Formats: sequence, structure tokens, C-alpha cells
Amino acid sequence: MKLGLIFANTGPFASGDGARMLGPAAEAAGFDSVWTVEHVLYPEGYTSTYPYAPSGKMPGTAESPIPDPLIWLTYVGAMTRTIQLATGILILPQRNPAITAKAAATLDQLTAGRHILGIGVGWLEEEFDALGVPFAGRGDRTDEYIGVMRKLWTEDLVTHAGEHVQYTNVACNPKPFRGTVPVHIGGHSKRSARRAGEIGDGFLPGDGNIPELMDMARQYGADAGRDPEALEMTAPHPGLFGDDPAGAVEELASWGVHQAFVPAFLFYNAASDLDSLTEAMSAFSSGVRG
Repeated sequence: MKLGLIFANTGPFASGDGARMLGPAAEAAGFDSVWTVEHVLYPEGYTSTYPYAPSGKMPGTAESPIPDPLIWLTYVGAMTRTIQLATGILILPQRNPAITAKAAATLDQLTAGRHILGIGVGWLEEEFDALGVPFAGRGDRTDEYIGVMRKLWTEDLVTHAGEHVQYTNVACNPKPFRGTVPVHIGGHSKRSARRAGEIGDGFLPGDGNIPELMDMARQYGADAGRDPEALEMTAPHPGLFGDDPAGAVEELASWGVHQAFVPAFLFYNAASDLDSLTEAMSAFSSGVRG
């Protein structure tokens, strides 16, 4: 079972000093990836429901720093050599797809193919409003943006005439180190499972009935003529916070999960120095892997 550190750009790891510790410590401890979260803006007093907590509110406050995910990952990538650098997730419909494609390809090129672009459609309507981006239709816009980015990554000259994007003979370079950037789909709905199965390289079900969602994604992939087993599954398990994290990892494996999400907040208290952080992460990694 691979291990991915989620919410990696939060808490003490949001700072330069924290990021300089986190990347090398996670790599030395045998973690396979680090995953960043994203919010460009925090609308004070929002009423949209955060879907991943019973309170309906996301962790943190308006004062909590959330560094730009791609810049933070580039910084960590410069201090590591093997660990994968992933967004989990980047809110794709809020962003210009060409600028996002350029940034993602640049990160992948600079780090010799270590970038994974995890994307989602977003839930915070007030943030969309503040950015001047329509909240309605964000799912369809996301699907088109994924296709556009893949064209920009793989084709020399791109022409695209879609509902949201129109290009005629445009080039976007550099190209990704591996020729493209894997796109992993985050979400907890039937629509996200379908998107993952039909056009994703991976699936990040963050809540709900995770085994059922993964089965749905695989079936949608098979129905679309794709290899359902090629879809990389990364998911959390509440037991990772408890007394038997190894058992939680075993259960994830029984569901067909390839990589377990491990929350970075498990290591906040160990973030005083590199040795302490590496030791805490290594103890966790060896404990769940045996």
C-alpha cells in the first residue's frame, strides 16, 4: 500500500520552514506522495455546506494560510528527489485551463515527472462568486478543461472549439516530462465517479461509501471502453487516526485502494525539527506497513 500525505500545505507545513522539513521528512520516511489543498479565497460567513465534516464547515479560519498548491509543490519538489507531488485537490473550474496546463507541465518538467494533478469541481459557492466564476455548470466546464489541458500537453498546435474554450493553432510549452500529466478526480458523488471512470487517470473519493464509489468508477470506465483496473484509487480511512492504523490500511487494500491518504495533522506536533518529524513519520509508515 502506498502512502500519500494529504493536506500537506496546511498548519505548520504552510510556511517555508515547515515545507522545507515536510518534503525531505516524508521522502525519508517512505511516503510515496504529498497532496495539497486549495482555496484561493476564504469568504467570511459563508453558508455553503462543506461536505467532509458534520459541522458543514471546513477546518481552519479566515486567518489560516493555504499556500497556492502548485507553487508550494514546486518549492517542495526542489528539495526532494523521488516523492510524487500532487494536488488534492485543485479547484479546476475556477482556473484558466491554459494557465493551469502551463503551470502543471512546468512543475512536471522541473521535477522529472513527479506531478499528479488532482482536481475537483469545488463546493464553496461564495468563493466562485468572489472570483467572478459561475458556480452553475462547473462540472461541464471541468470536463472540457481536462480535455483542453491534455491537448495542450500532447499536441504541438492546438485548435479547440468548445462551449467554454476556443483556440486556433496555439502552442503551449514546455510539455510535461512524461508527455502528459496524470489527472486524478476528487469527489464523493456519482458524477465524480463517472468523471473518474470515463476521463480520469485516478479517483480520489473523499467521503461516502468509498468501495461503492470506486466500483461505480470502474464500471463507468469499462462502459467507456477503458481498462477499469488502470484507474489508480487513493482514499482515506477514519481508522488511520485510531488505535489500529495497520488494520485500516488492510481494509483499504481489500477495497482495491492503491494508496492511503494520511492526514498531515497527525504530524503537526512533531514539526519542531527535521529529525523529530522524520522519526514520527517513519514510525507511522513502518507501523502500517509492517
